[in-house]
Amino acid sequence: MTPRRTADPEPAPVWERPEPPARRTPHPLSRELIVGAALELADADGLDGVSIRRVAAALEVGPMRLYGYVDTKSELLDLMADAVYAEIVPPAPAAGRPPLDWRAGLRLIAALTRRAALRHEWFPELLGGRPHVGPHALAALEAKLAALNSAPNLAGRPAELRRAAAAFQSYLVGSLRTELSERQADRAEGRSEEQWRDANSPYLRRVVAAGRHPLLAELIVEGEHPAPAEEFEAGLEIVLDGIAALVS
Repeated sequence: MTPRRTADPEPAPVWERPEPPARRTPHPLSRELIVGAALELADADGLDGVSIRRVAAALEVGPMRLYGYVDTKSELLDLMADAVYAEIVPPAPAAGRPPLDWRAGLRLIAALTRRAALRHEWFPELLGGRPHVGPHALAALEAKLAALNSAPNLAGRPAELRRAAAAFQSYLVGSLRTELSERQADRAEGRSEEQWRDANSPYLRRVVAAGRHPLLAELIVEGEHPAPAEEFEAGLEIVLDGIAALVS
């Protein structure tokens, strides 16, 4: 009778795995250097521009030298995302000053997230799937939960806290992906959103003149097109109002 083979143990996550010993070489390596090179590639060419081979070439080493620091591209993307989360963790309140109230705290986190996403346009592509569990990602999540937990009547209600956090995160991911998609379309087409609207305005006016889209007609006639930052902040206030209604 053949004994049953036990499953191989799961490898330690990259966050808990030590780096290979330092080597005397003209091109030293570290996870920090590897992630820095990967960030530069992604900022320039998007996630499609990131590979173990391209990162190694940027660091002037062979691809095999990167293994041990990172074993897969998935690990590399996790490390890159965590580096961006470091830009989202809000600073601690200055000594002697009280923490921000829950709405101001969430506004700050939203502003930091948007600023990081505009700097690293690939970052929102990594959001919305499985949660990130790197140290900076967990610190950013804890800051978000702490802000929400300070809302009246939300402390001690984990189910409502989870729903509020999910709604807040969904708004950030959706709105930032939309804004960045428009920016990328502007670059790809070589024309601004305003130029796109001007080109399509005659057609849309003919369509709404038929009377089948009265609400759309109101929006077109109104003609208001707020800046992306204003649109982002206005939508955020609607989400915060919804959270306030949840806990009232």
